[in-house]
Amino acid sequence: MRVLITGGAGFIGSHVADAFLARGDTVTVVDDLSHGQAERLAPGVSLHKMSVRDARSFNALTEGTRPDLICHLAAQIDVRASVLDPAEDAQANIVGTVNVIEAARAVGARVIFASSGGALYGRDAAVPSPEDTPTLPESPYGVAKLCAEQYIGLCNRVHGAGHSVLRLANVYGPRQDPAGEGGVVAIFCARVLAGQAPVIYGDGSQTRDYVYVGDVAHAFTAAADNNRPGIWNIGTGIETSVLELVTAIAETVGRPITPGFAAARPGELQRSAVAPGLAAAELGWRPRITLMDGVRKVTRWIGGGAVPRSDC
Repeated sequence: MRVLITGGAGFIGSHVADAFLARGDTVTVVDDLSHGQAERLAPGVSLHKMSVRDARSFNALTEGTRPDLICHLAAQIDVRASVLDPAEDAQANIVGTVNVIEAARAVGARVIFASSGGALYGRDAAVPSPEDTPTLPESPYGVAKLCAEQYIGLCNRVHGAGHSVLRLANVYGPRQDPAGEGGVVAIFCARVLAGQAPVIYGDGSQTRDYVYVGDVAHAFTAAADNNRPGIWNIGTGIETSVLELVTAIAETVGRPITPGFAAARPGELQRSAVAPGLAAAELGWRPRITLMDGVRKVTRWIGGGAVPRSDC
């Protein structure tokens, strides 16, 4: 296939590019490089620096490359930034997605959209949350992701498109920026390897569903091969508390860790995990990397050890 990946120089997007490239597909990446890094991309991937908010340039690119599939991962991903500037978040996550959908329609391409599990299901949701859980987002970021899903559904109904949605849990793994605002696994591992104490916001009992980035990349190829529309949770279904994550990192590095504590962040969910059963039944997808194995890969990567692309 000819595969175009928006946000493909990002943490998750670069792994998705690897997964399709390994199958022999032709991979083109669009990224404005505001957070993406060209060096994350393997040889053989064609990179175009542009924003999906630039509809004219993006349309010209899709007309020229004629992709069979567009994996749409370009996004504003910071929940706190969305609270501070909802309009900017909407421009990136709603208008950008509409531009991708319209460009795909013009060339007859399918779209697989990277949505969010934790940000869509509200604080009163069952845990782990199945796909039919009522969507009650509590941030502009979550609202924008839900709105983008609605546009995708509308295109499927009105135009007979075969677009799909993957609702991702908390993705972690090599290439995640340990100096970024998000990505607690990378942040904690980096601090521990630097001899510093990780900082827990709240009492550490809050839970998340940590899914390894290589497994997420395989979910994209599975959805591509499924060749029909759908909405699927991509996670482990396992709740891991922040304190349990610290314990896993301590076991990996072979020494005890005494974390610091700070005030809980306003609006943070206490519990979050997605139910992946539908993806198993309909896509044949299941997570393969355990949290302990994933943490080992992250610490090895941060420590400067080579992690082969096929092992990421």
